Amino acid sequence: MRGVPAARPAPARAARAAVRLLRRRDPVDGMTVMTGMTGANGRRGGGTALALDLGTARTRLLLSGSTAIKERPSACGDPGARRWPVRHGMVADMPGCARLVRTALGDAVSERHPPLERVLVGVPVAASRLDRRAAYAAVSSAARCRVTIVEEPLAAAVGCGVDIADPRPRLLLDAGAGIAEAVVIRAGEIADAGAVQVATGDPAEGTGCPPYARERVVAMVADLIARVPAALRATARQQGLLVTGGGARDPELARKLCAELRITVSPAADPANATVRGLACLLSTVEHRTSGTSAIGRKDVDDDHQ
Repeated sequence: MRGVPAARPAPARAARAAVRLLRRRDPVDGMTVMTGMTGANGRRGGGTALALDLGTARTRLLLSGSTAIKERPSACGDPGARRWPVRHGMVADMPGCARLVRTALGDAVSERHPPLERVLVGVPVAASRLDRRAAYAAVSSAARCRVTIVEEPLAAAVGCGVDIADPRPRLLLDAGAGIAEAVVIRAGEIADAGAVQVATGDPAEGTGCPPYARERVVAMVADLIARVPAALRATARQQGLLVTGGGARDPELARKLCAELRITVSPAADPANATVRGLACLLSTVEHRTSGTSAIGRKDVDDDHQ
């Protein structure tokens, strides 16, 4: 396998670049899709901000000003009757997810912390409006503060220190326990994306890419690369494919991607935590101008695909 170390310029600089490129978007069906900008040290007020990565198998939290990631299974309920409210990266059980978030917050946010002021939560690029609303509703009911929705591959890129403001296309594969998403990031936005759902019976059984799903993931990435405009495709391929998520630790997946796509494959240095670290970088630069749901990611939010 050809590989190069993941690029790791300052993630905070990448986060500031992301926010500079965010655009105001019109409200869609009651969702306020609007973000604002602050300076490099832009967090205001005395409240606590939180980065939240709701994965199919694991939930990760990172408080503003901290480097200690809190991690727990994405399960709720008693040990004998555990429920997994997140499936394929989407909230499938809203009350269960709210319970999961409340439990996770109780573990991560102590009484010595200032009140929780806002939460940045990641969602898959493939998430529909309904999926995004479900994530927002579950998190906001548990956290009782402002919530911003961030597309996970973009956050993962920021967490790896990728300069997402670069006008050259960058390829990233976020291979999680329930969903694998490949994206083209260019000029601060997700220009194109593809996704493959990974069937999960018990998410606790593993967080990598199952053997049967590898071929589907490789085909999905190949299709995405083929859709990159011809004038930009060589540049995208030259920059290689950055892999985040638990699947980045699967050497067979990396070998297949490299051999079949003839592209340099670079697993992230800390792949499982890339998304939550990217969300945490964005905490210090994103400021809400309105309450309600905000979204960071593609220029447009697609219609419901369910």
